[in-house]
Amino acid sequence: MKQPADGKKIQTRGLNRRDFLKRVGYASAVALGTCGLGLALYDPKGPAPAEGQKALTGLGDFSRRAMAVGQAKIAIIRGTDRAVMVERGVKALGGMEAFIGKGDRVLIKVNAAFATPASLGATTHPETLAAVAGLCFKAGAAQVLVTDNPINNPDSCFEITGLAAAARAAGARVIAPRPALFVPVSLPGGKLLQNWPVMAGAFTGVNKVMVVSPVKDHQRAGASMTLKNFYGFLGGRRNVFHQDINGIITELSQLLKPTLCVLDGTVSMMTNGPTGGSLSDLKDTGTMVVSTDPVAADAVGLELLGRTLADVPYILMAEHAGAGIADYRRLNPVLLNTSA
Repeated sequence: MKQPADGKKIQTRGLNRRDFLKRVGYASAVALGTCGLGLALYDPKGPAPAEGQKALTGLGDFSRRAMAVGQAKIAIIRGTDRAVMVERGVKALGGMEAFIGKGDRVLIKVNAAFATPASLGATTHPETLAAVAGLCFKAGAAQVLVTDNPINNPDSCFEITGLAAAARAAGARVIAPRPALFVPVSLPGGKLLQNWPVMAGAFTGVNKVMVVSPVKDHQRAGASMTLKNFYGFLGGRRNVFHQDINGIITELSQLLKPTLCVLDGTVSMMTNGPTGGSLSDLKDTGTMVVSTDPVAADAVGLELLGRTLADVPYILMAEHAGAGIADYRRLNPVLLNTSA
């Protein structure tokens, strides 16, 4: 895999790449000793609402309600330096100031599902998280929170992936799952999301939401990118949804409308997803997607994986449910090359 030259600074507060990697390595060694399976916080059917408590119907609409005429909704950036690609992509959409205002409280949803190092591509890359969080603070955000409900032990996952170190270096705070954060959600018209525990408590006080995801193969879903990343908001024994993986991802696409999505295809996991485990599963695909449309972003990611919309049904299903546009070319994407 191509990596930035040793010593190049990522966009964090006062931490260069060499120090960053040392801290990640130290944290990984400590966390490996405590790695284990994540806790099942709820029973398979989800918790019953407390007396007088009504189930929520969603996590909220954090998308911008008004966009300037002609303002781009998606940028596709080629290159190898994640921080540069994120910065250029966000700038092409009007700059982070177009999305984040002074005093905003931002929640960044990462994929921290597994206790594996970033080099294996199974989780959000820490350099990408650092770049997004740094731009949020630069635009005036008062607080940036980072969250996921990992499959493995949450503390181990955030440490071993390097996401905890990246968050700390950028000035962000990790919100690990705990029972008090989960409340029952019933999606209107939904067949699967009925009285199911969802990590809605992480959204308390939040007014902007970013989704930062890797591009990777997925044995059941066909691909795991932006929309599949929403799966990490679910509590309970969510593996029961594997029987209708396309249905649950489609319903999740209606649960949340994010402010901005960053899909990292700098290196993509082509086979043996979602966990991978070998560098041979990876391919340098040299692409970052920054978009206000999660469906369009994932459609670009499919091409990086060499797959079509027919291979991954939930993309079109999410479009039909109103979550976005699968034919991303209709959005007139801005094409950039940072390597030129």
